[in-house]
Amino acid sequence: MRTSNFDAQITAIVFDAEGAIFALGDGSVRFEGGEFSAAHDGAILCAVAHPSGDGVITGGDDGRLIWHRRTDAGVLATSARGQWIDAVDASAESGLIAFSAGKILTVLDAKDAGFRRDFQHEHTVSGVAFEPKGRRIATSTYGGAALWFARIAEQRPTFLKWAGSHTAVTFSPDGTFVVTAMQDSQLHGWRLKDQKNLRMGGYPSKVRAMSFLSNGQLLATSGAQGAVLWPFVGANGPMGREATEIGFDEGSLVALVASQPKHGVLAAGLSDGRVWLADPAGQGLNFLKADRGAPITALAMSADATRVAWADEDGNAGVAEA
Repeated sequence: MRTSNFDAQITAIVFDAEGAIFALGDGSVRFEGGEFSAAHDGAILCAVAHPSGDGVITGGDDGRLIWHRRTDAGVLATSARGQWIDAVDASAESGLIAFSAGKILTVLDAKDAGFRRDFQHEHTVSGVAFEPKGRRIATSTYGGAALWFARIAEQRPTFLKWAGSHTAVTFSPDGTFVVTAMQDSQLHGWRLKDQKNLRMGGYPSKVRAMSFLSNGQLLATSGAQGAVLWPFVGANGPMGREATEIGFDEGSLVALVASQPKHGVLAAGLSDGRVWLADPAGQGLNFLKADRGAPITALAMSADATRVAWADEDGNAGVAEA
């Protein structure tokens, strides 16, 4: 395992085609190979791999969206009135990029610098996610989730209602379900064909990470003493079914999870600084970082599920073979 220490807290990690990339609270980006980019004037708040597979897109509290590559960096967009860019997603399938700033969702085309769509919400947007084909976007906000067609300029979104503050959003890999994390330590989901509600509660703390694995048959989340696994097999998903938990440990909480939809392994970063890898269909945990320390604040798995990168609250980071 390769380890590093940075002078600022790592706020996000992504993998592109060449390796791990660390986004920092001081506005800089550090590449696994040693390359460095310092294009933001302020903290980086969110990050995603560029649709091309080359480099990382970051959003910051300076209101700028920046594409960092190993050789250069350039501004892709700025938010209205310099508002913080809180969430970002990108689709390799459609080549589109989406980010949120305040109540506005903005969509860009990586291959067309002149393309931009801005979609207004009634409340602040907290999360952004593309459907698997990259043609629709879900946003999480107060009162539920909004569904937008990414390229259509004038439209009214489909709004999936559920009372409360929704803080993050994701699509199931088959595009059948939308799931949000909520401020009050639970998940909520909808089956899109009929907007049937999925109530997914019982968490002792707020869910900060959701990730599908095993060809979309499982949704893993943080927020408990172990990694919580919800079944998404069949047309009804988790309706009427209980979640399971792996890696239960009374002395810590799972702070973050990371996986890849087509693969069957799951990584978890704990509040006590440890990081483990597991196959839910197998037995036992493989600790990639067994030493306890500062809480894990960022976690990512490579697209082929062979590598895991982590970072803790003290600026320590590592990349391990899975």
